[in-house]
Amino acid sequence: MQNSSTPPVFPHLPAGLAKQAEKILLRVPAMKHRIDTETSKMLSDIEPSLKPYRGKFPTHTYLPKKGLAAAEILKPLLEQSALEQNRWKDGFVSGAVYHGSSEHIEFLNEICALFSQTNPLHSDLFPSVVEAENQIIRMAAELFQDKNAVGSITSGGTESILLAMKAYRDHARETRGIDQPEMITSVTAHAAFEKAAHYFGIKHVKIPLEKDYSLDPKKVARAVTSDTICIVGSAPHFPHGLIDPIEELSKIAAKHGIGMHVDACLGGFILPFAKELGANVPAFDFSLPGVTSISADTHKYGYAPKGSSIVLYRSPEVRMQQFFVSTDWPGGMYFSPTLSGSRPGALIVGCLAAMLKMGRDGYVQSTRKILAAADVIKQGIRSIPDLQIIGDPLFVVAFRSDTLDIYQVLDQLSKLGWNLNGLHKPAAIHIAVTLRHAEAGVVERFVRDLRTSVDLVRGNPQPNEGLAPIYGMAGSLPFRGIVGDLLRKYLDRLYR
Repeated sequence: MQNSSTPPVFPHLPAGLAKQAEKILLRVPAMKHRIDTETSKMLSDIEPSLKPYRGKFPTHTYLPKKGLAAAEILKPLLEQSALEQNRWKDGFVSGAVYHGSSEHIEFLNEICALFSQTNPLHSDLFPSVVEAENQIIRMAAELFQDKNAVGSITSGGTESILLAMKAYRDHARETRGIDQPEMITSVTAHAAFEKAAHYFGIKHVKIPLEKDYSLDPKKVARAVTSDTICIVGSAPHFPHGLIDPIEELSKIAAKHGIGMHVDACLGGFILPFAKELGANVPAFDFSLPGVTSISADTHKYGYAPKGSSIVLYRSPEVRMQQFFVSTDWPGGMYFSPTLSGSRPGALIVGCLAAMLKMGRDGYVQSTRKILAAADVIKQGIRSIPDLQIIGDPLFVVAFRSDTLDIYQVLDQLSKLGWNLNGLHKPAAIHIAVTLRHAEAGVVERFVRDLRTSVDLVRGNPQPNEGLAPIYGMAGSLPFRGIVGDLLRKYLDRLYR
């Protein structure tokens, strides 16, 4: 059975000294050699799955002297696209593709083709793209209960989160003189917040969950200092699909006069409609006075083309701090609203087209189907004695086991064609339910395959295969430096 938590290697030392002690211990030649050998073998074992097209399709390692004919380029790409569509079209994937109907995809492709050469950086050349972005922001502001909110379109949830944290850092420095900023999140907040802390020099204060996987607002309140620039709540958070106590957190933020960011990247375009359908959805948006910014991914349950998200602010003064301007560059006056300079106008216009095509009724109907599919999955999991659902989720369902190695269950499901998310702390699996799962027979097939997988693991436990060993190592090793090194080596193999 997988450990649900990772004990510190040196529990009696302060965190900084413990990290230094770990580094020294890992310099022991015999230990380092053993770790390197085991991680290299693990990566070698999974490398064929990382490069499934090697040897089956042409591989180009240098620029051809003469350009290839269009048909020659298209042939392998069409074949690869068909192979990959077979992976997700039938609903065997957690999240990833959220709508997926051929008609919807063809419509978006037609829109994107019209604007493939546009770039809102050149606002004088492509005012249509700027206007499309403004319309998206206005509709999102109305959806999240503040028609006066301002915002930007970004490349995805990570950029939305990075921009918000950068804006809070700079606003706090300008208005409060804070030069050692801190932000407070739950341990389940998206890893993009950790990335923001790393990039922008923000101290990241992580609050552990309670035994019932909830976040205690009192612990958040105790963590606030004079250097705190913002509190973060998730609606819902990615691992377990649970909504943080946003209202209580927003009151704490308002009391201290600090920012309150709601990460609704996953739930922004489903929770408002779930609430309309009668689901128990607590307030999470600008209807709460303490909420000062929101991120929401249009390319998830907004059903827009991949590569679009929204970041909204209650205050224009805070959004100003996300902008970059250069006044002395010999190339002229340079300014851009987001991290990117050039941005693909096709994705912005495609986002607007998706929202207009869906309409409120379309989103409500899609949400109804997703919640119904999620209910079948939850009932199926609860009918299997070895499994426990984490918390009371709506549409992202995480489950664990006290009696089985859940990563072996993940392995078995993978062999049956399912592509799910492995979690750790605690070891678990989750499935983000989409419209693909709402197709006839899909969730029933999932429950049958899950029961089969559990029976196989219960009766004949096997060593972990595929990606599961990485999940297992990440969850159980006390040496976090080893885990980080393993993941860097994984990325290195993936992009060789």
